[in-house]
Amino acid sequence: MKAVAVTSHGSPPELVDLPGPSVVDDHDLLLDVLAAGLHPVVRAQAGGTHYTSTRALPFVPGIDGVGRDAAGGLRYFVLLGAAGGAMAEQVVVDARHTVLLPSGADLVAVAATMNPAMSAWLALRVRTRVERGRDVLVLGATGNSGRMAVRIAALLGARRVVAAGRDPDRLAELPALGATDVVPLDDVDLLAATAADVDVVLDYVWGPPTTAVLTGIAARRTDPRRTLTWVEIGSVAGPDAVLPSAALRSCRIELVGSGRGSLGAGEVVAGLTELAVPVAAGELAVDAEVRPLSDIARSWRDAERLTRRIVLVPGLGVGA
Repeated sequence: MKAVAVTSHGSPPELVDLPGPSVVDDHDLLLDVLAAGLHPVVRAQAGGTHYTSTRALPFVPGIDGVGRDAAGGLRYFVLLGAAGGAMAEQVVVDARHTVLLPSGADLVAVAATMNPAMSAWLALRVRTRVERGRDVLVLGATGNSGRMAVRIAALLGARRVVAAGRDPDRLAELPALGATDVVPLDDVDLLAATAADVDVVLDYVWGPPTTAVLTGIAARRTDPRRTLTWVEIGSVAGPDAVLPSAALRSCRIELVGSGRGSLGAGEVVAGLTELAVPVAAGELAVDAEVRPLSDIARSWRDAERLTRRIVLVPGLGVGA
């Protein structure tokens, strides 16, 4: 079968011929891959920089996608506990880690959207339980995942959704997606004042911006006993953040992480089953661009600069 292979960290992968995968366990399910998203986490794993990367080479990248089973059923699948493998013509998955999709689902939209939507959905539904009428701050709201977090917080009934990001043009688009307040991430004083009494922070940024914003919010809480749940999801501004002890002591802050290691497989699949409903129905979607699997080298380079999510389709162009 045709598959994408990472043979060197830091270099684009290449299309190769590999033996087809085999079913070896009662829970194994062989799927024909129809679409797989080229997500930032996939590129980070391939570069050996993501915390889930084993740095073992070579390997097939791709952590999720949409496939067809032997009975013709369409399934969204996620490869939990594996380095990857979705960017191939076939993949073997744990059937318990799949979600059956309705026949009319937009497969490209599902492949593009589930991963960026997953972080906010699991953070708001599993790592903390956001109730209707609560206030949410999204740090890093102008990235694909942050934009989706704004939409999900609004969909789940947040009273206020404060969106902070660096891209002014994309920031201006967020009120249409559900943001009640938009603030430049670099304007720490305005951001801290606007978000002083939020209940939940979804942090895709980390690094020095988190230090500044957390310190500013802690100093401005109207009721310091009101719990602030800070959910660390991404680290685009740096892997480390200094947390001043005075800020942590001055108000009630719960700091939690939301990622693979912090969630059990059952929690992840339950959350994804719930999330697949609005995604398959088209209520949540990111901009996507379809590319053939054979276009992996160019797609890999383009993914660094595109705001659209690239979705690789193994069968595209075959026989043309």
